[in-house]
Amino acid sequence: MIGGYTRNENTSKLFSALLVGLYENDEFHFVTLVGTGFNTNIQKDILQKLKPYETKLCPFVEEPEYNKPSRFRPNPPKAKVVWVKPKLVAEISFREVTKDGAIRHPSFKGLREDKKPEKVVREIPKQASQVSKNSKEKTDSILQRGISKPPKKERKTLLNPTEEAQTRNIGGHNLGFSNLSKIFWPKEKFTKRDMINYYYQVAPYMLPYMKDRPQTLNRHPHGINGESFYQKNVKGKVPEWIETFPYYSETDAEEKEFLVCTNEASLLYIASLGCIEMNPWSSRRQSPENPDWCIIDLDPDKNTFEQVIKAAQVTKQILDAIEVPAYCKTSGSTGLHIYIPLGTKYSYEESKEFGRSVVKLVHAEIPSFTSIERKTADRQGKMYLDFLQNRPQATVAAPYSLRPKPFAPVSMPLHWEEVKKA
Repeated sequence: MIGGYTRNENTSKLFSALLVGLYENDEFHFVTLVGTGFNTNIQKDILQKLKPYETKLCPFVEEPEYNKPSRFRPNPPKAKVVWVKPKLVAEISFREVTKDGAIRHPSFKGLREDKKPEKVVREIPKQASQVSKNSKEKTDSILQRGISKPPKKERKTLLNPTEEAQTRNIGGHNLGFSNLSKIFWPKEKFTKRDMINYYYQVAPYMLPYMKDRPQTLNRHPHGINGESFYQKNVKGKVPEWIETFPYYSETDAEEKEFLVCTNEASLLYIASLGCIEMNPWSSRRQSPENPDWCIIDLDPDKNTFEQVIKAAQVTKQILDAIEVPAYCKTSGSTGLHIYIPLGTKYSYEESKEFGRSVVKLVHAEIPSFTSIERKTADRQGKMYLDFLQNRPQATVAAPYSLRPKPFAPVSMPLHWEEVKKA
């Protein structure tokens, strides 16, 4: 139930977070702050419905520490609170409940006007043994497939070949596309239009690897030979229907927001910004500290591609020996990426250390042309077995992503039987 809301100093939002709680032994206890899952229209609706219940008295047994510093917000912004009588029920999703009862990574899902406040109780998660065998088999099947069900028919192009600016309705959102004849790949004469049409056609395959992931935008507004730049913060710069993920910038001492890809419309919006390359996190917004996979990046220097293939084959042999599944894709450049599914069970630090252990074993098998030295000068022209991509906010090109390089190469998933010479 909602017991109040906060509004940070110098924010443009209608409110910054909801304070939610529940009744235990006839006392209203604070549970958590919920600061994600809203857009402006949702916030307007919530405030309108909370207005009749505003009160000067804190409804919780103990006043929450809503300005308290944390690991992720060492210098939280000053905030004012408005208390409300606990009459409205909010539905939230969250990553987990800690041992001390705290909620990790809560996100607002909607108001439950069908549910009476007195019916709200603390939910106790089922033990792993209670999960049905069928559910586990279904999950395992999805992990093994790795991609969504292909569309029944091959998609046509989204944009016509003549108009320089066009608008399309994608999933109920009107997207404007402009400068469509601008050349993005000069030698091949591929245009921005060609790029957006590609992402439209590949979206059903690509979205499983993009959905719910914060993005680092790699923008090439003038094509692969023009000036490019990375953009993390999109706060106040994107349409209201685009979802975002908050973060605190210690450099600027400001609250900022990553763009989150949630559907086909947001993927094509990213492309419309001139993002030739898509760069999602390894974790999703629902579990930002727990990646879905560990990535080993085989990054050649003066190596042949046959040596890159050999390194991938050795990596698979080592992982097969310990019965750990792995999947391979081209980097879209000169290397290969190996993905090891983790199912959000481990932290980034654990993922990184597992990657470190694997590349040490790979290097021990083929030391003549591989290196695990971080400094380029210390590698002596050998292939770098990179496990350091397994850090919070680190990104590599997504599966099916284009790369800003000649010939418009793609970071393409492979079957292991395809990872061979020629």
